[in-house]
Order: sequence, then structure tokens, then C-alpha cells
Amino acid sequence: MERIAIYPGSFDPVTNGHIDIAKRGLKLFDKIIVAILHNPAKSSLFSVEERMEMLKISMQHLSNIEIDTFDGLLVDYAARRGARAILRGMRAVSDFEYEFQLALMNRKLNREIQTVFLMTGLRWIFTSSSIIKEAVRFGGNIEDMVPPIVNERIKRKFNPPAGRN
Repeated sequence: MERIAIYPGSFDPVTNGHIDIAKRGLKLFDKIIVAILHNPAKSSLFSVEERMEMLKISMQHLSNIEIDTFDGLLVDYAARRGARAILRGMRAVSDFEYEFQLALMNRKLNREIQTVFLMTGLRWIFTSSSIIKEAVRFGGNIEDMVPPIVNERIKRKFNPPAGRN
């Protein structure tokens, strides 16, 4: 039986920390489905389509990765896709309480699907999509924290070429 995990997130944008988690997750699972939650209530910098494209380009060097989107309950999506696990990355103790609550709720909703936590590599411990966006907004260099496609696209979002918005 193929060991499939869902790696859910907003990935707005994908960071090198996300890629690190997916890469290390492939050592535990046969296949990882990187799944973007489609949440119309949340405002995002990038559209779902843009995020899917950046994820596909950023993870093309990894085998057995699929990029997808979902809405609704994560455990329902995982069950539909034949996944037995949800893969989550944790950066710091501050992530623990929220992630713990989500894991407990998901377990309550479907006891067959386990949550697996991987600690973010020390190199990426301070990196989050929110911090990346904030740094770029104020002119910071994020080149070594995100894949090249993300670096290019995020700069374009915050500094559109003259004459275009």
C-alpha cells in the first residue's frame, strides 16, 4: 500500500522552508500531495493558480510530489485522496499550540488519518510567508529564502513595471 501524505497550507508564497519539509517528508512517505487550501474568506497576495504554478516550478526537482487544491475539511480531502497522514512543519514553540489543536480536531473527525510533524530546519526557522511578504514590502532581500520564481514574482507584485499595475 502506497504511503501518501497531504502537506496542506496556503503557500502564499512558497518558501524554501516549505520545500525543505516536502523534501524531508519524502523520506517518510511514498508520495506527498502539496495541497493549497482554497479559502475565499482569506485575502492572499497570489491567486490559487499563481501559487500552484510557483509550487510546481519550485518542486519540479522532487519526485512523487503532486500539487493540488482543496476546499472543505482537510481530513475529508485526505480520505478522498487515499492519504493516511497529514504532514505539517513546525518552526517554533509558538506554532505548537495551534498545530496541536488542529491535529486533535482532525483526529476527532477521522481517527484513521494521523498528523506527522517535522521540525523546520534551523536554516529556515525564522522564515514564514507572512515575514517574507513584509520584508519585500519594505525593500528587503529575500532571495535566499524563496525559490527563484517566487523571488521574481513577489518583487513584481510589490514593484510592478512602470506603466502597469
